[in-house]
Amino acid sequence: MAVMVAAKPRRVLRRMTERETVDGMRIAVVGAGVGGLTAAIALRARGLQVDVYDQASELTEIGAGVSLGGNGMRVLDALGLGAAVRGASAALQRIEFHHWRSGSVFYEHPLGEWYEHRFGGPFLGIHRADFHQVLLDAFDGQPQLGRRCVALNESADHVSLVFADGGSARADVVIGADGLRSAVRSHVTTSTEPVFSAMSCYRGLVPVDRVPGGDTFALTFFLGPDRHLVAYPVRGGSLINFVAYVPDPSWTLESWSARSTAAEAAAAFDGWTPAVTTMLGNAGEVGRWALYDREPLRRWSTGRVTLLGDAAHPMLPHAGQGSNQAVEDAAALAAYLSRDLPVAVALQKYEQVRKARTRKIQMGARSNAACFQLPDGPAAEQRNARLAALPDMVGWIHEYDVHAALD
Repeated sequence: MAVMVAAKPRRVLRRMTERETVDGMRIAVVGAGVGGLTAAIALRARGLQVDVYDQASELTEIGAGVSLGGNGMRVLDALGLGAAVRGASAALQRIEFHHWRSGSVFYEHPLGEWYEHRFGGPFLGIHRADFHQVLLDAFDGQPQLGRRCVALNESADHVSLVFADGGSARADVVIGADGLRSAVRSHVTTSTEPVFSAMSCYRGLVPVDRVPGGDTFALTFFLGPDRHLVAYPVRGGSLINFVAYVPDPSWTLESWSARSTAAEAAAAFDGWTPAVTTMLGNAGEVGRWALYDREPLRRWSTGRVTLLGDAAHPMLPHAGQGSNQAVEDAAALAAYLSRDLPVAVALQKYEQVRKARTRKIQMGARSNAACFQLPDGPAAEQRNARLAALPDMVGWIHEYDVHAALD
């Protein structure tokens, strides 16, 4: 077991006064998701002017959970958002791995106080809509909705954004935080097709009293042949969020609005422990996503345009780090853009400090799926034995302090 170390003190960013504003620089963020809003909040905290644009006509509630670790919470604490995030979350007290058929636990480890003491922040489960609302409340103003960016025209001293509605805008810097199928990415680098994992997932929420043993759930994995399920509480423990992964080369629709049914999800796990099948069968709305990522990009930036979050490094969800990495990106980018540096230099420094880390996590997320979906037998037994070293194996992810990593 790893040796515990004292938690690092939290840093809090002080909002700059008007006199400290960075030369009137105006920044456009394309995408009002977790990464885009966190970037906008971090940039404004450092005195920069920010406009946020999103193609959605309204920001609707998405029935899915997000896990936040110490590395992401360090950034949110520094932005003064930690209390609001904690208040909307469920603190995850341990991690458990269960056998797919018997439901028995073959590995567990404490989180809670142990995790916070070692990694300097909590491990939380939060409903994506609740997290998004915390960010919207902290953003001083409203994102401009119904503004789908279709082109960028970059010159030596500014960038013009062209929207599908015929409108336009002008900025000194553009940040593409518009997800896996980013429109901004095609301005930055040669477009490549997303990589399909030949896997999809069912996602949904179930009232805790309709999940067998739900009141004891923490970060809970059920591992079995060719599929696995992850579940954890959100909204103070009143709901259990589940993500159930299945192989399916024919389901290629990657969309937040794609729907399935509780019966279909439960049937996909026929023969599994009743803890799984009952939970799936009791879900209300069930979404279904095909899982894609992209090969790591060689370049994230031009002179005045850069990428963030899934637009830069879309990753499969098997490491639980998508939102955390977007939040880290936001902190690094805001720090460099607030310095007295040429824009192109600031963007290059941001790219250099983020690329190696996000690439490593991307590749790890890919390999985790196969590890989680082994049939019973020697390979699964070897994996289970390796889990004893899990805190040390993932320590480099969770102990990371993006502020300390900046040069």
